[in-house]
Amino acid sequence: MRKPKVGVSACIVGQQVRFDGGHKRSGYVDGPLHQIFDFHPVCPEVGMGLSVPRPTIRLREVGETVRLMDDKNRIDHTDAINAFSQRTLPGLKHLSGYIVCAKSPSCGMERVRIMNEAQNGARHNGRGLFTAALMKAYPLLPVEEDGRLNDALLRENFITRVFVYQGLQALQQSAPDENALLTFHRRHKLLVMAHNQSHYRALGRYLAESRHAPMTERLNDYSTMLMTALAKPASRRNHTNVLQHIGGYFKRELDTIERQNLHQTILAYRAGKLPLMAPLTLLQSLLKRYPKPYIEEQHYLSPHPEHLALRYHL
Repeated sequence: MRKPKVGVSACIVGQQVRFDGGHKRSGYVDGPLHQIFDFHPVCPEVGMGLSVPRPTIRLREVGETVRLMDDKNRIDHTDAINAFSQRTLPGLKHLSGYIVCAKSPSCGMERVRIMNEAQNGARHNGRGLFTAALMKAYPLLPVEEDGRLNDALLRENFITRVFVYQGLQALQQSAPDENALLTFHRRHKLLVMAHNQSHYRALGRYLAESRHAPMTERLNDYSTMLMTALAKPASRRNHTNVLQHIGGYFKRELDTIERQNLHQTILAYRAGKLPLMAPLTLLQSLLKRYPKPYIEEQHYLSPHPEHLALRYHL
């Protein structure tokens, strides 16, 4: 599979584009993730015409709006960054994910500081203006901040969503028929079950009840439902349900001791005593001994490159 194309704030991958002429290189993003993603670096502030170095800019309330301001020089850059976004966003539709720089007034995804109009206080619930435009233009696109990728659950969830979204893009571009859509869904069933069981049931009902709708409409609806289901990281409880579900496929082949070993390993994961890879490795070994085509094709078993070892930390 080709590498997913992923947008990234240029400073995160070491480009010296920050206001002070420096960068905010992330060793993880510019290291392990650079090996699996085809990065598309963007610096909105340089892209809209600002120099390096440059005066500090920040978000500030002006009346009912939030503006991008250089208060020292009394320059409002809001129109410039909005124009940059309008020029740039149509060319990013091929991306399968985006990693943005935390707290940036142009790129931050959440908790960005917004000064009040009097400049004597601030709230910290803003979003960088470029990232806000990006997420509005592509609401299903997986977007994450560099700092949040230090969290094992958020990191695994983001990378999983990038690969699923890449698969959805390929499916849409292939002009799929009914069989192709159902095949894609079948391969992702257990992954969805691990993230959100109510969405898992809703997706199945939707595909069954929408057979006579136009395929374009079905693909759009299905994509929205699928990416919404994956938006929240999978819980230990839901992973446990999926692991037990997979284990049920081997109940006729296993003797009592093997069944107890599998059951105890899954429960040890559920209790936080073992990482997710422990029961998964056991199930993978069972699949080699007792092939199960439906289970073997499940994206749940390998949602991202194994060398990242993401599930050793879950």
